[in-house]
Amino acid sequence: MKVSALRVLALGLALAAGQALAQTSPAPLPTWDKLTPQQREALIAPVRDRWNREPEDRARMLERAQRWQAMTPEQRAQARHGMKRFEDMSPGQRREARALYGHMKKMTPEQRDALREQWKKMTPAQREAWMRDNAPPPRDRDRRPEH
Repeated sequence: MKVSALRVLALGLALAAGQALAQTSPAPLPTWDKLTPQQREALIAPVRDRWNREPEDRARMLERAQRWQAMTPEQRAQARHGMKRFEDMSPGQRREARALYGHMKKMTPEQRDALREQWKKMTPAQREAWMRDNAPPPRDRDRRPEH
């Protein structure tokens, strides 16, 4: 599973909105058109900063944002749930999830089910061996230091 620009966007927006709006008003949150310029800036700034800081990710960020706009509310809820699960994983669990996702997206549903069953039965050593044999190459963002 890839850490998506959409996830970063959603997290940034949620954090910024929570900080900016919680400080200004405990009332129900307004629609976008009713936000103050300062509130809008607080929401947009993290995305703008990442856009400027990581030009190599711009196409992917835009594609993910467009895909998010095309999702139904149910699909968005499911995506948020998946992002939350991923955030709560340890670094080792994230590495496993990325490897499994990269491998499974090339499989048929039946093959995915079989791999899930096989994975459940593997010992930690067998999983580590599978990871060595099937892990995708590290992404550039995984090699960069945190900002």
